[in-house]
Amino acid sequence: VNNAKSKSNLESSSSITSLAIPMAGGCAGATAWAFTFSLDCVRAGVQRQLIPPHANEIIQKQGAYHVLKNLWLTKGFWGLYAGVGPSVARAFLVSGSRFSSYEGVLWLCRWSGLTSAGESKVGEEGPGACDD
Repeated sequence: VNNAKSKSNLESSSSITSLAIPMAGGCAGATAWAFTFSLDCVRAGVQRQLIPPHANEIIQKQGAYHVLKNLWLTKGFWGLYAGVGPSVARAFLVSGSRFSSYEGVLWLCRWSGLTSAGESKVGEEGPGACDD
């Protein structure tokens, strides 16, 4: 009886979430990349520093602060966001497909009976059991 109820719930909600899940995942990934892209530029600047070709040469590598300061002085604020467009577009596509894949596998597990839609991971009480 529960399995039939779960399948009917899955079928009714599939049309609503078929586009919402990849859109939500894409927006989440794009937002995360938009906020952290400047840090990624600084990381790339630190990694881009040359390594000495001979072991006996000593080169003082610059830290993240110095790379950030140099990038700001040479290219300004927008230098921290150079190339953000393609990266955000890629993040949208990748995150949207990851969310869709996860939800698709979860749907298959519920459909096959491996897990139920209302199953509680904490205990048998279910959500909201501690609410008074």
